[in-house]
Amino acid sequence: MGQFGIGQSVSRLEDPRLLTGRGRYLDDINLDNQARGFVLRSPYAHANICRIDATEAKQAPGVLAIFTGDDFAASGLGSQTPQVPRTKADGSPGFVAPQPALVKTAKFVGDYIAFVVAETLDQAKDAAELIDIDFESLPSAMDTATAADPDTPAVWEDCPDNICFVHDAGDRAATDAAFERADHIISQDIDINRITANSMEARGSIGSYDKDEERYVLHVGTQGPHALRGALAKEIFKVDIDRVHIIADDMGGGFGMKGGLYPEYTLCLWAAKEIGRPVKWVSDRSEAILSDTKARDNITKAELALDKDGKFIGLRVRTIANIGAYYAADRIAVSGIQHIGVLSGPYTTGAVHIEITLVLTNTVNMAPYRGAGRPEAAYVMERLVDLASKELGLSPTELRRRNYIAEDAFPYKTSFLYTYDSGEFEKNMDMAIADADYENFEERRQEAANRGKLLGLGLSNTIELAQGGPTETATTRFDASGKLTLITGTKNSGQGHETMYKQMVHSMLGLDTDDVTFIDGDTDQIDSGNGTFGSRSAFMGGSAINQAAEKIIEKAKKIASHVLEAAESDIEFSNGKFVIAGTDRTLSMTDVAKASFDPDQLPPGMEPGLEATETYKTDYPTFPNGCHICEVEIDPDTGKLEIMRYTVIDDVGRVVNPLTLKGQIHGGIAQGLGQVLMEDLSYDSESGQILAGSFMDYAMPRADDFCHFAVKANEVITPTNPLGAKGGGEAGTVGSVAAGMNAIANALEPLGIKHVDLPCTAEKLWRIIQEAKAV
Repeated sequence: MGQFGIGQSVSRLEDPRLLTGRGRYLDDINLDNQARGFVLRSPYAHANICRIDATEAKQAPGVLAIFTGDDFAASGLGSQTPQVPRTKADGSPGFVAPQPALVKTAKFVGDYIAFVVAETLDQAKDAAELIDIDFESLPSAMDTATAADPDTPAVWEDCPDNICFVHDAGDRAATDAAFERADHIISQDIDINRITANSMEARGSIGSYDKDEERYVLHVGTQGPHALRGALAKEIFKVDIDRVHIIADDMGGGFGMKGGLYPEYTLCLWAAKEIGRPVKWVSDRSEAILSDTKARDNITKAELALDKDGKFIGLRVRTIANIGAYYAADRIAVSGIQHIGVLSGPYTTGAVHIEITLVLTNTVNMAPYRGAGRPEAAYVMERLVDLASKELGLSPTELRRRNYIAEDAFPYKTSFLYTYDSGEFEKNMDMAIADADYENFEERRQEAANRGKLLGLGLSNTIELAQGGPTETATTRFDASGKLTLITGTKNSGQGHETMYKQMVHSMLGLDTDDVTFIDGDTDQIDSGNGTFGSRSAFMGGSAINQAAEKIIEKAKKIASHVLEAAESDIEFSNGKFVIAGTDRTLSMTDVAKASFDPDQLPPGMEPGLEATETYKTDYPTFPNGCHICEVEIDPDTGKLEIMRYTVIDDVGRVVNPLTLKGQIHGGIAQGLGQVLMEDLSYDSESGQILAGSFMDYAMPRADDFCHFAVKANEVITPTNPLGAKGGGEAGTVGSVAAGMNAIANALEPLGIKHVDLPCTAEKLWRIIQEAKAV
């Protein structure tokens, strides 16, 4: 029996299936008569393809077809383009750079040169080595900070300054005025390095084409099946959307990286149609590091203006954000601009102005990655707050107290972009400092110093925007046995949606979770959906389920009144049962569902069956928030850093499942601290080669790099959606980067070190410490 409702800690219902090898991941799927595809990638960061000859390769054993940039250009297929108009600083249109599925000029190492299709993968790889190519190597732009400099080579001839567009937000005049009257101005340059998602399951796809129905079918791990269907239909193949069918089964992590259209998906479908057979492509880890969209990569100059009492009266931020070689879709710019509104934090920050210059480089495209701009914004603001507390001689907690938005001030319109609906920001911090034993930190610091170690404590109190809109859809459909099929437009990629949604169904309809079948990721099963991103699934998908459940109850009440021979107004529904008020006569929801298929038990004129499809729409995002406190110890002789304590208080609104929420917070912290400690995707400035091409070079954190994470919820219900949920999928990452970096800076403060940039590897810390000691 599965009697699990909202608010209960429940182990993930899908885990037994996944842990016993009964999952259905992309590489578990093999279609009849399937061929294998392999992408031949550019070894150059920037190069013209002067000549490409696949004659010998086409004669190699097992080869079925080879496609090149010339073939793609002649195919009539399209490429994605951004839909939101953008402008440069002078008001002229921003530069748009669509990405073809196969290129004739390579724009980054790993760019798409040819697609080889053969009977086996090894045959495709062998044939790729026989393709004869003459490259003309071109100068490349590799560095974010200098991308727009006059002497930097142009990625595109039509965009000589490499500036794609400029995003300006806030009140420039008011902000400048605030700085003119400020008693204190804190300034810091902050470099946020490039990282990659490294999902457990690498990307892959299987394309097939039904000649009779003239229909494309794509099996793929994607966070947004319906958006992908739309892009492929409208922009690539230029057909009606019902001619494209997307099937996304189990997926081992996405983190935003699997949210868009990649060239491999186009190539598999195109090749499948051309050869008349399904075509499968699966990335290996090195190929993923070359071709997956990347994250972060910002250079920021940030300034905070304060009055004599320590009140934040102005914030000014100038950022250069790297978007890679192609500006081919709106999502490429999301991390750079979309969530920057949370820069003002949970504070009564005065005037705010930002200017973000998005630049092109000869590198892989950027895209959302867990947090998608919010960790960057939170880090910038929280770093400034800690620096300000030092200059003003106030504790980090006291300075924050002077600036928090009060609990009775909601809804609170910030001076920047958003109106916050609810929150208890100071209470978050009070709960965190109690759990972190904050008051006794100095004793622990002295004890560490006695052992020759540097102890530091960092705090971040951050707020994030959880993407709500535009809509989300859910279908609840009973069968004649009284069991329910639940179909959602969101897409699970490891978060535990099946468990969470079944808990919701139990609370809403009283059904045993064992009697509910969960389906997502199939565009033929549900016609619309907006997928999973931005911590939206709980409150958007859950609100759609809630609406569908209400519609089910409305019809079921009519059936129950007919079967029980009572007035509908006398029927009450609670805990899965319809009851005649004041009596013990009842019918369960399951019984009513069975009756709905029996015409003899239905009111006159009612159609058989019990089903509802509802689309939830909201104009309101939610604002999860929380306080993170990190404590680190550094060995000055080696630079080795150890995380000693980590404490989190998070307000994600209504908590559906405390256990899986903690799992989400833990995972988010690990990804944020991974960047703090070691993760770094860097390029050689001359050749454009990635310097971290595998896990031998790209350092991934392991369990022994962390301590126990103490996580609690401060459940502040939001009034903006029926569930009262705010979203928790990215909260851990948003807070952990700032907390970790503030802790490291605090540890190094006795040596006169003001600031360190990401990542804080042992070697980097050792060198900085030695330099400080030498002064």
